[in-house]
Amino acid sequence: MQKIGFVGLGTMGSRMVERLVGKGYAVTGYNRTRTKAEWLVKLGMRWADSPRAVAEASDVVFTMVTNSSAMSAVADGPDGLLAGLRKDQILVDMSTVGPAFSRGLAARVRERGADMIDAPVSGSVVTLQDGKLSIMVGGRAETLGRVRQILLDIGPKVTHVGDNGVALSMKVATNLNLAVQMLAFSESVLLAQKSGISRETAVEVLTHSAIASPMVQYRGPFVLRLPDEAWFDVNMMQKDMLLALEAGRQHDLPLPTAAVANEFLTAARAMGFAKEDFAVIFRVLAHMAGISE
Repeated sequence: MQKIGFVGLGTMGSRMVERLVGKGYAVTGYNRTRTKAEWLVKLGMRWADSPRAVAEASDVVFTMVTNSSAMSAVADGPDGLLAGLRKDQILVDMSTVGPAFSRGLAARVRERGADMIDAPVSGSVVTLQDGKLSIMVGGRAETLGRVRQILLDIGPKVTHVGDNGVALSMKVATNLNLAVQMLAFSESVLLAQKSGISRETAVEVLTHSAIASPMVQYRGPFVLRLPDEAWFDVNMMQKDMLLALEAGRQHDLPLPTAAVANEFLTAARAMGFAKEDFAVIFRVLAHMAGISE
């Protein structure tokens, strides 16, 4: 069984490592803040003191970090991933970064005789824990073939969508819809509430109605109570929205609903909600409607 390395043990990354350890893989991990990874060490994950050390201890290295800057921080320098990569290794980047940045990183990985695929995911903590995560892959088909089983042990749906960077374009196209759906769901709940229907009843009806996408089903109840730990916070969601809006500009494609949803994310940040789950845009709209929590 291949030895796995994992850099970036945040909300999703840590649960992926938990799943891989449970499947019997030997996993070596690194996170900028070690205290957040102690529970994984207790489960059996081996700790490494740097991204380079993760690469040196592994056959396949996974990364899942916040953005392009964070990816550069773990990839570059004497203690970075690139310094530890060797010939025929595979880097699987599950971060949501810009497609052009990802292609540039893949080229640098190949200069070292290794290869890289981008493998962003669609789903949430609940989706992952339920074994229903969907993974999009960009890169060489033969490289995907070498790690497909590992990806299937993370989530049951793995789709090769094209060359390096293309999966990231697909992920951005997917994620813009999350904020748009959340805003529309918030409008429905608040209209029902203003009409004299309790918020709880509105959520119950809507999450079992024709508009109940998987996202609405698992995130809809957040309008009643936000999670203690954000599944995907406002800053992260807005990062993806800005990637989508920039892609729309590049391709001469208007994205009107994405633009409006992005403004509500900006308002959420202005109201001090940057680290809350992006479902907090409900509170922004409720405040505008004169409804207190």
